[in-house]
Amino acid sequence: MALRNTSKFFMQFVRLAGPFWCSENKASIRGLSAALVALTVAQIAVSVIITEWSADLFDALEQRSMSRFFTQIGLIVLIFLANIAITATHLVVKRRLQLGWRGWLTDKLIGQWMRDGRHYLVTHIPGQHDNPDGRIAEDVRISTEYAIDLLHTMFYCLLLLISFTEILWTLSGSVTMDLGIAEIPIQGHLVWLALIYAASASVLGWWIGRPLTTATDNRQTVEANFRFALVKARENAQAIALIHGERHENPHFHRLFVNIVDAWNQQTHAWQRITMFSSGYSILSMAFPILVSAPRFILGTISLGALMQSAQAFQQMVAALSWPVDNMGKVAEWRASVERILGLSKALEQLEREIAKPDPHRIRIVKNEGSVLAFRNLCISRLDNIVCVSMLNEEIRAGERVLIAGNAFSGNKLFKAIAGLWPWGEGTIELPDDEPMFFMPPKPYLPTGLLRASICYPSDAGAFDPEVLASIMQLAGVGELVEQLNQQADWDKSLEREQKQRLGLVRLLLHKPKWILMQEAFDSLDPDGEVEMVSLIHKKLPHAAMLTITKQPTIQGLHKRRITLN
Repeated sequence: MALRNTSKFFMQFVRLAGPFWCSENKASIRGLSAALVALTVAQIAVSVIITEWSADLFDALEQRSMSRFFTQIGLIVLIFLANIAITATHLVVKRRLQLGWRGWLTDKLIGQWMRDGRHYLVTHIPGQHDNPDGRIAEDVRISTEYAIDLLHTMFYCLLLLISFTEILWTLSGSVTMDLGIAEIPIQGHLVWLALIYAASASVLGWWIGRPLTTATDNRQTVEANFRFALVKARENAQAIALIHGERHENPHFHRLFVNIVDAWNQQTHAWQRITMFSSGYSILSMAFPILVSAPRFILGTISLGALMQSAQAFQQMVAALSWPVDNMGKVAEWRASVERILGLSKALEQLEREIAKPDPHRIRIVKNEGSVLAFRNLCISRLDNIVCVSMLNEEIRAGERVLIAGNAFSGNKLFKAIAGLWPWGEGTIELPDDEPMFFMPPKPYLPTGLLRASICYPSDAGAFDPEVLASIMQLAGVGELVEQLNQQADWDKSLEREQKQRLGLVRLLLHKPKWILMQEAFDSLDPDGEVEMVSLIHKKLPHAAMLTITKQPTIQGLHKRRITLN
């Protein structure tokens, strides 16, 4: 069962991230991959050459040959320079490949997440996909960087195993085991010892390190929860300060950090067991090969150079076989990050299936050829299946001013359904073709950056004439901000709510849409100010249709028609 789950996990990761090697830049990607393989082979060649050099050096020392000694000095200089060049080039190639893979997978996930409101809709899909920002920013990095690191070291160890097994087999020669009644010759005894030694250590190390995967996954989850809570508090700093919510937030942060402490301690205990095992294993690995080869040297069967070469070959072979033990922690962290990415990807794929499949309990959105917004037998449900809008049949034509009255919660759901952000319900919404809807929420989104770009969003900063922009800002009552158009700031934090709502009006008048959906877009203004803003819309955009949700009675009189939601 465990093997089947592991195989399924790897297949899911390959399906998600594997297409990188067949992407648009596949020629460059495959070239880098081939270069990485070639440089890894070169690293193995250097390791083999060093063992042969070591054998020649110790033989020269044993023979007290000065000429051979100086020859070895010249050779080690060449090996030194070659190793530096290979290692440095290998590092650059590997990091370029890691960054390219991370960038490709990040773009893929962001493309799925930040498309047609999927980032909002996915929050209503059950599953483990919370904190998508952390999964995309951090877990993608770990998944791609560690995957290449682990694949490289695994390939390196495989080549190491092949190369030094042959060397060690040759150096082992043949020894005879005397059982009293018979003598059994054993070929390559050091190879068999290395296999038994490494296999025993790997099995023991795997058993000791099993809890680390769960502990690492748990820690990453609680760290992400703590980080998300801090970001949320920062984004709502003013609201928290106004109602003195600090006394609630501090215990909340403390509880989240206690979870981090518990996860940290759990991971520490798992690491402690692995560290105790690894430290003892590393010391024994240095001494064991010399101890098992020393009797043959003492008996004069092999030279000092052969002894040292045998010890080095044994160490290299054991190091290759010890890959699972040495990389257990990294594998655990990599798997935990991959599972978090797969959780987000699965939720987005599930969302796409939910949207794509024909379902009588989903609202259909279609395009019509006329300039009409129509609702046909529209029912809108909450997530608990309670109907909040029932059998709505209405047509709204270009230029109409329509007040959406009744329950404000239902009006909010109606606007979301028109935008395609609330598919739960039944019936059909017909949208005018090639006439996009412009939504004005109570809190317009102002991205961080130049104020000019923030106002023009989602269009480019240079899409509108600067003089036109300045004149509209004067009309909207934010003329004092014209001088700050080329300044950078976090405008969502630095501006007052009334200023942001007036800038929302500026954005509307710049884009000149034919359809406006306004939800309490000027609720921070006094009644006269709100009437002034809506009247300005009527004056500047006389042919635009407008659907309005508002609690202000004076605004309600500016509409020629009313739709009451029950």
